[in-house]
Amino acid sequence: MLEIERKFLVKSDAFIQQATSQEVIAQGYLNSHPERTVRVRIAGERGIITIKGKSNTTGTTRFEWETEISLADALPLLALCENGVIHKKRYKIPLGKHCYEVDVFEGENQGLILAEIELVDENESYLKPEWLGIEVTGDERYYNAYLSQNPFKDWA
Repeated sequence: MLEIERKFLVKSDAFIQQATSQEVIAQGYLNSHPERTVRVRIAGERGIITIKGKSNTTGTTRFEWETEISLADALPLLALCENGVIHKKRYKIPLGKHCYEVDVFEGENQGLILAEIELVDENESYLKPEWLGIEVTGDERYYNAYLSQNPFKDWA
């Protein structure tokens, strides 16, 4: 139930040619408290509910519990969420023994593209593709819960 991931800005759209899948995602927060978040996500035709805890000091590791729910349950829960539903398209790019997930944000967060890679250990090595930009792991401005309340379009 621990999520270990690193997050990066993306500096080009070259990842699109390497993607093996893409999915449209809408997600909102029933609770976006800094100590814990409760997220409802619609990904394609699936509903997902996720609870995340506060990140450790490096920003790489935190508690995560997630389960799939029906689309029929997810739709009304998404309607109950706090203002600031996130809309994005997610691309999956396998590389070596890992898979990058690249989110191209839409709506209020259009212009932001982030890549995440999940690891087994904080210090695990991984391949870095040429389109990967600077690391923003631990920078809370790039957490989706933050972006839902402070959209990228409003950043100075």
